[in-house]
Amino acid sequence: MAIQESGEMYLESILELSSIKEKVRSIDISEYMNYSKPSVSRAMGILKSGGFIDIDDGGFITLTKKGKSVAEKISERHRIITDFLIKLGVDKKTATCDACKIEHHISDESFNALKAHIDNL
Repeated sequence: MAIQESGEMYLESILELSSIKEKVRSIDISEYMNYSKPSVSRAMGILKSGGFIDIDDGGFITLTKKGKSVAEKISERHRIITDFLIKLGVDKKTATCDACKIEHHISDESFNALKAHIDNL
């Protein structure tokens, strides 16, 4: 199952919430992303059926190995692209917003080339 941009955003948010909360629930995701509860519930069902998350009987959400891999990939892209744009002189708010758009669409080849370029600076 291929994951769409919105699914990547949910996984990234779950990863971020997991770093600050012991247990993550749909309501936490809803508040964090400022999305409606029904939208988050539907997305969690799709991510669960795709094997990206597990939901226990208490409603607590954890990333599967597959889900964590996607979330970490998107998170790394976001961090590196944001930092790069800031170093180019873009203000932090704009850089963060633009990185969020770019991270979902940049090819692995282009991202790896960008990352290598930054490492060589």
